[in-house]
Amino acid sequence: METILEITLRSIAISGTATLLSALWGTPIGILLGLKKFRGRFAMKGLFNALLGLPTVTLGLLLYLLLSKAGPLGFLHLLYTPLAISIGQSILITPIMVSFVTNSIESIESEVKDLAKTLGASETQASLAVLGEAKRGFLLAVTASFSRAIAELGIALMLGRNLVGKTRVLTTFIALTTDTGDFVPAIALGVILLMIVSAVSLTVNFLQRRDSWGRV
Repeated sequence: METILEITLRSIAISGTATLLSALWGTPIGILLGLKKFRGRFAMKGLFNALLGLPTVTLGLLLYLLLSKAGPLGFLHLLYTPLAISIGQSILITPIMVSFVTNSIESIESEVKDLAKTLGASETQASLAVLGEAKRGFLLAVTASFSRAIAELGIALMLGRNLVGKTRVLTTFIALTTDTGDFVPAIALGVILLMIVSAVSLTVNFLQRRDSWGRV
């Protein structure tokens, strides 16, 4: 029988990997939408904003069909593995990453860029200055994305199947214990999940405050 610690560490590892993956492709997209003006930009922003409300079970079903043995990606044998859950979660949280990064850049883009150009900076240097000032938004994007990923159930259940010692995570174990009427461990696991999300948020807030103090 698995211990609560093993399930907790697996949950953190899977959702942490998902957050890293979404940051790898979501951050460049957010920077592009925040800094560049091009045709179709508002349509792309609208698409990512709309995908913020994407139902997890719908995405889980689509990925299940893709990764199942009869699906086009079945040869990869990813279904019912931690990596499958990470990939599914990363796709789910990508709109959060993109939207938060884009909004953080847009909120300071014109002011900082104009100031940088006034001081003689080139277009590239001005853009780098904007990115430097927007790092708080990046931290917020990572925090929100990780919190969404680790609290997700539909994808973890459909792509992981709650396999003992392999794909069981906090949310799927909470669902299992609730279904069996064992509410005490379900509540305990819920508290652990809440503590993880709170710890991540507090850590990011601390880093942001320390950065603010360093500027004073």
